Amino acid sequence: MIAIRKYIETLFYYAKGDFVMKLPNYYEDPNTLHVGTCENRSYYIPYGQDLNSHATLLSGDWRFGYYPYPEAVPADFINPDFDDSSMDTIPVPSCWQCHGYDYHQYTNVNYPIPFDPPYVPKENASGAYRTTFTLSAEAAKQRNFLYFEGVDSCFYVWVNGKFVGYSQVSHSSSEFEISSFVNEGTNTLAVLVLKWCDGTYLEDQDKLRMSGIFRDVLLLTRPKSFVRDYTVRTFLKDGGAGVVRVSVEADGEISPVLTLCDADKNPVGESVLTDGVYEFTVLNAKLWTAETPYLYTLTISTADEVITQAVGIREVYIKDGVVYVNGQNLKFRGTNRHDSDPVTGYTISKEQAICDLTLMKQFNFNAIRTSHYPNAPWFTELCDRYGFYVIAESDIEMHGYLSTYHSDRENTLGLLDEGGVFTEAVLDRVQRNVIRDKNHPCVLIWSLGNEAGFGYAYQNAGRWTKEYDPTRLTHYESSTWDHSNRFDKSMLDLYSRMYATTEEVDSYFAEEGPKKPFIQCEFVHAMGNGPGDIEDYYQQIMKYDGFCGGFVWEWCDHAVNQGVAENGKTMYGYGGDFGEYPHDGNFCMDGLVYPDRTPHTGVYEWKNVVRPVRARLVDAHKVTLALKNMLDFTDMADAITLSYECKADGELLCSGEIAVPSTAPHTESEVTIPVTLPKTAADCYLKLTYLTKTAHELVPAGHEVGFDQFLLSGSAVRRLNTVTDEATAPTVTEGDRFLTVSGEGFTYQYDTFTGIFSSLERGDDTISMDYSIFRAPTDNDQHIRHEWERANYHHSETRAYTTEHTTDGQTVQITSTVNLCAVTVQWIMKFTVIWTIDGTGAITCKIDAKRNTDMPYLPRFGVELTLPKSWQQVSYLGYGPQECYIDKHHLAWFDAFESTVGDMHEDYIKPQENGNHYHCRKASVGNGTNGVTAYAATSFDFSVSNYSDYELAVKNAGVSEHTDVFTIISSEFMKLSDKREALSQQIMLELNNAFDFAEKAFGHGPEMVLFVTELAAGFYSISFIQENGCDKFYYYNKNMLRDNARQQLLDEI
Repeated sequence: MIAIRKYIETLFYYAKGDFVMKLPNYYEDPNTLHVGTCENRSYYIPYGQDLNSHATLLSGDWRFGYYPYPEAVPADFINPDFDDSSMDTIPVPSCWQCHGYDYHQYTNVNYPIPFDPPYVPKENASGAYRTTFTLSAEAAKQRNFLYFEGVDSCFYVWVNGKFVGYSQVSHSSSEFEISSFVNEGTNTLAVLVLKWCDGTYLEDQDKLRMSGIFRDVLLLTRPKSFVRDYTVRTFLKDGGAGVVRVSVEADGEISPVLTLCDADKNPVGESVLTDGVYEFTVLNAKLWTAETPYLYTLTISTADEVITQAVGIREVYIKDGVVYVNGQNLKFRGTNRHDSDPVTGYTISKEQAICDLTLMKQFNFNAIRTSHYPNAPWFTELCDRYGFYVIAESDIEMHGYLSTYHSDRENTLGLLDEGGVFTEAVLDRVQRNVIRDKNHPCVLIWSLGNEAGFGYAYQNAGRWTKEYDPTRLTHYESSTWDHSNRFDKSMLDLYSRMYATTEEVDSYFAEEGPKKPFIQCEFVHAMGNGPGDIEDYYQQIMKYDGFCGGFVWEWCDHAVNQGVAENGKTMYGYGGDFGEYPHDGNFCMDGLVYPDRTPHTGVYEWKNVVRPVRARLVDAHKVTLALKNMLDFTDMADAITLSYECKADGELLCSGEIAVPSTAPHTESEVTIPVTLPKTAADCYLKLTYLTKTAHELVPAGHEVGFDQFLLSGSAVRRLNTVTDEATAPTVTEGDRFLTVSGEGFTYQYDTFTGIFSSLERGDDTISMDYSIFRAPTDNDQHIRHEWERANYHHSETRAYTTEHTTDGQTVQITSTVNLCAVTVQWIMKFTVIWTIDGTGAITCKIDAKRNTDMPYLPRFGVELTLPKSWQQVSYLGYGPQECYIDKHHLAWFDAFESTVGDMHEDYIKPQENGNHYHCRKASVGNGTNGVTAYAATSFDFSVSNYSDYELAVKNAGVSEHTDVFTIISSEFMKLSDKREALSQQIMLELNNAFDFAEKAFGHGPEMVLFVTELAAGFYSISFIQENGCDKFYYYNKNMLRDNARQQLLDEI
């Protein structure tokens, strides 16, 4: 039967009037990575002497056909005379999943295909692209090249029906010379893109998986002889001189002329040619750094072409285990960045990238790791211009091996690397990364890839990298998993870790002997309501000279925009929302900013932790402070202005500005603030705010870059309000379970079974009270939440052993001994609680508790009040206005704040714990008339929300009402209906063509019987025919049944 199905399949292909697309199987051949491609070169756009670009952008609307596998593609779609009028159109560049084809899929470690390297599934989604371009007679005589900036995952190219070549490596550029394939006038370009290839095993990055021509396509028309490639390297000399060395590689005979100009377009120095290398000496050179991104312009001219290259003079090296740039000990304050957008997917414009860079600059980042592949080819040009240090990472990640059966990180992570199958592919990807971006000063570090183990392939690629470019540092975190030291790692300059604990960092630097600089290429995981403990890590970065910094994982949440819900909110889809398998849920929602680039609260925490100035209080009485310049290359007085304000319990005492003294990088200066402290028990806080002094391209003058706050006077423990002599004690009425405490205007019921008030009534308002140890888990609680749930913390309850009450004439005192426990498990906490109620209805609570240390640490412990919905006004004296916690409070400051319950909710895409406020003295919630106020002798945390912890813990992201679910389903169905109808018509046409072909080829013979039988046997085919009809199927099916009945009757006779 399988043979019959294949036979019928063949009938279908021939019935379309085409032959089957038969591709050379390069996409499963690790020894054939590229066919017909030019040698790797650096990224540049050549211009003519008239300064007109020699590049034509071919991007735009192309004809497009989506097919389930390569064999289904019409073989003649590559031909100029192919009728493509029935094909769809799709924008190039784009990802076809973003335009309704195929499906989105998010997976982190798991491969999306069976693990069978180098093979991929036969059902390999394929996109057939067609466009045309026109060449003048003059251009057709020149040399012409196609330059693809990025295609996922591999692609075949034809020009005018002739095969040009094949390439892979999704995030790298591929160039083909097509001079012999083009002609004057209109030329046809056909490209076939496959979703998967052998390279898929090397591109297992933690991201949404998308396909297509997702970066620009260029047509380069160049002279017969031209500059093929060039390499720029810079060095520093004593006395402030900079050296720029340029080697030029020609294709044909040329006589290049090189000039170097400063930012004002004035020539600097003259080139000296020695042994094929052009050298410029720049006296009093202005050096490039992230703080001072000064760029010179190199021009390489030939008789017919001009190439320009921005040049930043800088030098990076390691001395005694410390990273230096231009002679200064450097700290990376970085983040990991993908090319990602919720609407356009991998396809990113310069405007979108500049939006990212603007936010990064304004939030005090100075470095970017291009995780885990080269970003768009012009991205490093932007980093040169705007000032960011870059770890340029190769397009490799192979951690999917960890999901295979019986795998473990220790023994299997590097098996693909060690096995030899991908040795050539690993080197190819590293080379393409290095050579493309080698001329950019922003790139200080070459990263060989991410999470792919360390074996022969990486050993080979690392050696090549260090030999090819000894002027930069090399990095590869997975080398640390070669614990047995079987492989040479001497070419790696940095000791790189992910998420090393503070204890592990201390241990590294406590070891004796020489060591490499330590770097955290990923740390402080920013998922959801995070990251925490940034300050702890930053203290270590500043403590150890050899700790050169870290890169937050990661910059943005990855999601797919799925439209707007009825409540007006944008709906975002992540893993599992597309019906895919496997998937990793919302683990892609792990950024410092939301998908639309709205900042998370975590990025504000980062911003203030890494602020460019840090103050410490030297003398609280004189209000003298030491200001430390945390910048690496800029005098503090040239970069910062300082303002201050002093408040007592939120009431302004004074404010003003202070001149910033000249302070060299990494040094301190003292200032005294003119503040007269009042004689009060209030907390007097001084807040210093740091602003940019001058404008940067991405940051305006007067932009706040951070703040410090100091408690100048006050008391750690405050005396709570005492009862007045005129106060009258409430009355207490005992019931079988409840104590009823009554006073003027209030009635409280105390539950002697649970040891807490079950209701508090005042006027028409009633609130309830309960002990709380559970909260909605955050995304970063993904591991500990299982321990909490095993301990049944989310089903906790209290049981009072004893309850006594007394009255002293002014107050009622209730004392209970309580066991906080949960079904199935042992006790969690035991405590004695004393409740004191005075005549006004004020309640004081004191708890003496002992926690069972055999149980997991508590999510929290406190008292939860359920309040009337109309109580929406909030005021508090404490840390705000952003949500803040004990490990995430440097984004906030102590002050008096007012808000609403709705505004205090941080609307994470996946609901979770949010909105807490740290170190509060007072908090009130009410409606302007009635309300409740909490005080404490010491500080306390509080949160207020319109959602219960249960709702936040279990609700799905983006769907808060049932109606939204049906809106999503209806919307998605309507989007597919038009395409489904068109597809049905196309299939019906092909089905009728198949019958026509079978009639001519076989008449009414047994072949037709098999054909009809197989169609009727297939569930999907017969369902399709029943729904859409097919006259010829019914005709033959009926005739065959009649013939069969006639034959049976004859047999019986």
